[in-house]
Parts: sequence; structure tokens; C-alpha cells
Amino acid sequence: MEDQTTAHVRVRFAPSPTGRLHVGGARTALYNWAFARATGGTFVLRIEDTDPERSTEENVQVILNAMKWLELDWDEGPEVGGAAGPYFQTQRMDTYAEALALLRERGAVYPCFCTKEELDAKRAAAEAAEGGYAGYDRTCRNLDPARAQERIDAGEPHVWRLRVPDGRGAIEFDDAVYGHMSFPAEALDDMVVVRTDGSPTYNFAVACDDANMGITHVIRGDDHLSNTPKQILVYEALGRPVPTFAHLSMILGPDGKKLSKRHGAASVEEFRDRGYLPDAMVNFLALLGWSLDGETTLIGRDVLAREFSLARVTKKDAVFDETKLAWMNGQYIKEMDADAWVRASRPWLAAAHAAGTRAAAASPGRGATVLPEPEAGTGAGEGAGADAGAAFEPTPEERQAALADIDARAAWYAKLYPLLAERETSLADAAEKLPYLFWGPHVELDAKSVQKVLLKDGARADEALAACRGVLADEDMPWEAEPLQETCRALCEPLGMKPKALFQPLRVAVCGNMVSPPLFESIELLPHEDVLARIDATVACAFGSGQADAGGTPANEGKDRA
Repeated sequence: MEDQTTAHVRVRFAPSPTGRLHVGGARTALYNWAFARATGGTFVLRIEDTDPERSTEENVQVILNAMKWLELDWDEGPEVGGAAGPYFQTQRMDTYAEALALLRERGAVYPCFCTKEELDAKRAAAEAAEGGYAGYDRTCRNLDPARAQERIDAGEPHVWRLRVPDGRGAIEFDDAVYGHMSFPAEALDDMVVVRTDGSPTYNFAVACDDANMGITHVIRGDDHLSNTPKQILVYEALGRPVPTFAHLSMILGPDGKKLSKRHGAASVEEFRDRGYLPDAMVNFLALLGWSLDGETTLIGRDVLAREFSLARVTKKDAVFDETKLAWMNGQYIKEMDADAWVRASRPWLAAAHAAGTRAAAASPGRGATVLPEPEAGTGAGEGAGADAGAAFEPTPEERQAALADIDARAAWYAKLYPLLAERETSLADAAEKLPYLFWGPHVELDAKSVQKVLLKDGARADEALAACRGVLADEDMPWEAEPLQETCRALCEPLGMKPKALFQPLRVAVCGNMVSPPLFESIELLPHEDVLARIDATVACAFGSGQADAGGTPANEGKDRA
């Protein structure tokens, strides 16, 4: 079982660079990192790149970048180095050759000359017979050594198989998660350790690497549980100590099936690109099988690095609940400071800037555009205008201009944080909800909001807008959210209106939508003349007698539909 005190802990995360870092692999990396930090041990990153078709340098960088984004720093491995390197399996072929030579010297392996066709035929015959397939029949196990060497010297193709020792009892180990495990040795094949082309098999290479790197604890997914007895036999044949194993349960989707693409995002990069914070992701992944005390939900990485223990890892399968992840991400956003939020939100703030400025450029001057209602079945609902930035992709030129603006007006962008902080569950929300801040004097009106707020029978929206405009046009009025709001609120009694009836038309006129970030805080951030221009354009569009600018809806048509 787990021993965190008797020896220097060395753990490893050993991904294959065949694609993105799946959340299951990220959790494995996190548990290894946290265990090393909690025990004062060493966290090794090793790249198992022996698949020549899928293991690419690009995929290696994908893995490294995902690890860096999660801030899981490794003590030894690529870009860091270390005494146990190299840290790519393709650069360790000499170590596998040395291990094979040692096993040959000890008589722990033997050459097998059976062809694939012969093995397939034996398998088919065994499966057709009563009892079914029982593994390799050890045809070559007792070949005369001299004769076998002659065949090798003659160039006859062969593999090398590990000899399961005669009379070997059950292969047993104490798993730090699953407890005592036992596998009958007679059920194991004399497995291939080196292929015909001289390349090592997975179980042989992994055991050699872990032994040579001094790995003390192997923490990995329970899909490797069946590999463990095979690797223990390799350790024993090499005369090396067997590490402590800890196998982690599967991560399931909400439907109870193994998490995959069908459940939505499944890789670390996808969650990063959807506006999740690394600290929130680390916190969430940590709780997929581990708990601090069974109650605490928000756990900083410093606490995790101090308190993590394999003793609190459960063997019960974990369920990936993205609703919980979104909530957790929102909690972390609330705890950020404004400057940190701006730095983290740059891609989405740039998208909001580009979406807003492009809309304004499409309708130059002071005017209003009524956005068409989304087609049925698109999934868009009320507030489609405000959500226009969600799928918006800036051009390189737009992005560059937006980022330059963020750098030039960092203090102004920091003031956007309170607009979203209490409601935001993803940094990507900025792209959806903030384009209106960049429209200038132009306004993009959401069609449903126009109908439900401005043109609703008895709403008196035109009176509300005229009254609020009078307050906002007063040059002696401080251009600050609180006095503006309170002065406008004071209009309710003389007008005989409730605050909602007064403020909703103003919200639509300024933000384009009846659902937006805080209204008067937004007004404070906009130029005085732009706010007045938007109100005038909205009034002309909804209540005037002519056609609105750039695709606007004639007022009489809107009233007829209302």
C-alpha cells in the first residue's frame, strides 16, 4: 500500500503523443503531480512516442502546451532534462537492448520462430475447440538453445518471449486504490517483449523505463490494471524492485458511459478554448476520484499540492459533470482581480471588439439595425443580438487591432470585469455579451426585444426613452452609474411607471437587447454622445415614420406585428 515516508517518491506521467490530452490523461497527470508535490517527491514527464505514424512533434507540443496551461510543472522530462533521461522512448532503444541482453543471459527469455500465420491458425483451431483459446502454446519455449542460435544466426525472423517461471505462484500486489490484487500466473502468456524488427513491446518498454528511472509509484488509469502482472514479471526477471501501483477509476459521461467526444469536449485544449480557467480545471479534475474531506468543493492547487493522498482516492467511477465545472469556473472568475481577468480574457475581448466594430463599420453613422430573428431550430432564443459574438471569428487584422486596443486601454477594459464577474461562467462569455460596447453611435437591435419591450401595447417605451434621454443629456449630471441610475429612477413616480418599464426600453436602446450586462455601469463606460445617438436611432427606428438605417424595421411594420 501507499508509503509516503520511507523513500524519495518518484512518479511519472507517460503520455503517447498521438493527439490531444484527454481529460482522463490530464487527471492522471494531475494526481502524479500532486502526489509528488505532497510527498516532496519528483514528477517525471516521459513521452511514449513509439507509434511512428501517430507520434509527431506537433502532438508532443500539444501535450506539453496542455500541461503548461494546467500549470503542472515537471521536474524531469522534455525541455527540463534530468539524470534519468532521455525522456522519449524512441531515444531509449539502447536501454531496451541492454535489458534484453540481460534477460537472455539469465535465461528469462527465449526466441520464438512461430509465424503470424501459424499463430493465427492455432488460435482459430483453439477457439473452435471446446474450452476456447488459452493463449500461446509455448511451442518454442523448450527449443534446443544451440539450434535456436543457429536459426537466429541464419537470419530467421523471430521474436523474444518472456518465460513465465515454472511453478510461479499467483502474481500479487497491493494496489494503493484497489487494495490487494492477485492474478494466477498460469493464466499469463509467455508474452512477446521484443518484436521481429527489434522494437520493444509496450509492457516491456514501460517496465524497463520505470525501472531505469527509479519510479517508486505508478499512478495510472485502471485500463492498465491487466498490464500490471505482466510488468511485474519483467521487473522480477530484471531483478529490479516492483513499484507501488495505484490504478484510477474511469471517468464517465452523464449517461454512465466512458467519457468521449459524444459527450462534448473531451480534451484539455477544448476546455481552455471555451474559456475555462486552469485553476478551475485542476480543481474539478482533482475531485474526479479524490476528495479533501468529503465536503470541500473549492480547493486551490496549493492545498492540493500539500494535502493530496492516494489514501483518499476512490475506486468508484467518477462522473464528468460539466454543469458543475461551469459553476466552479464561475466561482474562480469571481475571485479574480480585474487585471488578471483582462489578461485571461484577451481572446474573447478581442472577439467582442471585432464583432462590435465590424457591425458599426457595416452601418456607418448614427443609425439602428434590427437584427433578423433566428430561424426556427437554430437553438437561438431571446437575446440573439447580444450573443452574436459567440460564433464570431475575427480576421487576423481585426484581432491585431483589438489586441492593440486592449493594450492601449487596459484600465478601461479592467472596468468591464464587474459587468460580467457575478454572472460569467466562462471567459468566452465576454465574446457573446460585450460587442455592444464597441458599436459607437450605432445600435444593433434584437428583433424580439424590439417587439416585447419597445412596441408592446401600453408599454409607453417612447415616453420612457424621452425621459431618460433628458437625464442623460444633462451636461451637469456626473457621468457615473449610480447618480445616472438614481436620477432616472426618480422619473418613475411622475411618469407613473415602474422601474422595469422605464429601464427596459433604455437597455434595449443602449445595449440592443433586453438581456444584457448591468445597464448604467455600461452607460458609464460609453461615450456620452454615443449613448444619446443610440437612443435617438432607436426612437427613429421604432417610432419614426420612415425606414431605419441599414436593414432597420419600419416603425409601422413593427407595430402591426406587435
